[in-house]
Amino acid sequence: MITDLLTWQITLPIAAGALVLGYLLGSIPFGLLLTRAAGLGDIRSIGSGNIGATNVLRTGNKKLAAGTLLLDALKATAAALIGWYAFGPEAGLIASFAAFMGHLYPVWLGFKGGKGVATYIGTLLGVAPLMVLVFAAVWLSVAKLSKYSSLSALVATLVIPVVLWFIQEPKIAAVMALMTIISFIKHKTNIERLIAGTESKIGQKG
Repeated sequence: MITDLLTWQITLPIAAGALVLGYLLGSIPFGLLLTRAAGLGDIRSIGSGNIGATNVLRTGNKKLAAGTLLLDALKATAAALIGWYAFGPEAGLIASFAAFMGHLYPVWLGFKGGKGVATYIGTLLGVAPLMVLVFAAVWLSVAKLSKYSSLSALVATLVIPVVLWFIQEPKIAAVMALMTIISFIKHKTNIERLIAGTESKIGQKG
């Protein structure tokens, strides 16, 4: 599998095109666009200042939060599918990774985006659909035991690359492992609060 991991068939121009395509799709700030369209102002001015679904939920509008979650996931899925069908699976994988990065660091918002859980799931949906079920199972199990949404997501992102490696998908495993590392970096404050015991639990207000 190490040989498979190190052997990429994609050409540099196609890889570059996949990166640009994915980044542009991923950088669409749906949370910001939806809340503004709903007349709720700039989502960055409330709560954590994040443009993701969790912060959109702080507006009290569950439909907008659900819409943000769905669209943030599907932009990565779209990048994967477009890249895949246009230039092959490696292009799809690269494009979906770029969409993940675009969501985290959108050029339009001064490179200050979301934390990437939805786009992580959307990437899985595009490149390894069955892994979405694994992610969901781990998330639900950890959430039931801990009541922490952030911890559940972080544990799920740790499990995914391991499972992908064992089912002999080394390239996808490597890319998802990189995304997991980046996710942990983006969740630095959540991890600090988890360690301190101050992280908000699921359903907890304030």
